[in-house]
Amino acid sequence: MIVAGIMSGTSADGINVAIVNLLNHDFETKLDLVAHQEFPYPKKVRNLVLSVMNATASVADLARLNILLGELYAEATLATASKAQAGVSLIGCHGQTIYHQGDKKKFLGHEIAATWQTGEGAIVAARTGIPVISDFRQADMAAGGKGAPLVPFLDYLLYRHPQRGRILQNIGGIANLTAIPPGTGSGGGTRPERVVAFDTGPGNMVIDAVTDKLSGKRFDKNGQIAAKGKPIDQVLLKLLGAPFFRKEPPKTAGREEFGREFVTQFLRLCGRARKEDVVATATAFTARSIATAINHLPGAKRDGTYHDLIISGGGSRNCTLVKMIAEQLPQLEVKTTDAYGIPAEAKEAVAFAVLAYQTWHRLPSTIPSATGADYPAVLGKISYP
Repeated sequence: MIVAGIMSGTSADGINVAIVNLLNHDFETKLDLVAHQEFPYPKKVRNLVLSVMNATASVADLARLNILLGELYAEATLATASKAQAGVSLIGCHGQTIYHQGDKKKFLGHEIAATWQTGEGAIVAARTGIPVISDFRQADMAAGGKGAPLVPFLDYLLYRHPQRGRILQNIGGIANLTAIPPGTGSGGGTRPERVVAFDTGPGNMVIDAVTDKLSGKRFDKNGQIAAKGKPIDQVLLKLLGAPFFRKEPPKTAGREEFGREFVTQFLRLCGRARKEDVVATATAFTARSIATAINHLPGAKRDGTYHDLIISGGGSRNCTLVKMIAEQLPQLEVKTTDAYGIPAEAKEAVAFAVLAYQTWHRLPSTIPSATGADYPAVLGKISYP
């Protein structure tokens, strides 16, 4: 079955589309990546997405953005399928997260956890003529989970190994890991109870915001600015003492923790430091938060449980960031998912193609040990053309 996956990340850079050929053989799902394309958001669309994330948009703008993103998702999918000459039978659309609160909080006398991914699946289905599965996170939250991370299902499917423990580190706007001890599920069929997954903290989000503020650039290409600076250690020590980093997994993060207010505080702490030093500090903050999370995994530092660190997401193209991570984790062999056949930017889109395939076949696609759910859930809602 040929399935398209659509992903828009927390960085709000644009749309990733991956087209995947999926086959279930001997109770194991196999996949081949057929095509992958990226479509940056037009500037005005990105500005609106960011204003919505920062709770400064009207209800009318929220409604209009939902429809507009559906149109853009449909256009991106049709363009990718046409270029690849691929006959897509199903679409999995993650949508654009504009709010995520994985932990329950008091609201009008009730304990509520909530998430919102916008981008209307009915529009995508109508424009493409293909069934669409969207709004994936709600079912996991209804099952008592945090609605994230969901990519560990793909990580477990593709990267588990009988002898080598592997850590999959995605660096999008937010960074998240999946830790798969050796032998987990090898031999087929075993439930992945030993898999651990959680958000480690900021990925590109703080780096991008700081770079934009100080240089007027959307991101630090290849980590060139950070490479010329020196991290400010006292700022790093203060930031790494934040309550998020003391929480035990499962845990999730978003702009609610590391968005506009956090960046304002970060810049205030950096004071009048050189631009290069401030960007280097933001980059080191992501690197050290990732390394700290990994070193706290049982066996990661001492007994050789884990051997490989496999990085994906836009942050994998930041050479300075990857170098900092590797220096912090000398016990691990560091590669990107490109070395395993999936471009680093495509991995999350591939994941939502796989999740859609599972849902279409009425199969669960969550790992409760990763999200904290009471049971594995069948994810998403179906829109028919």
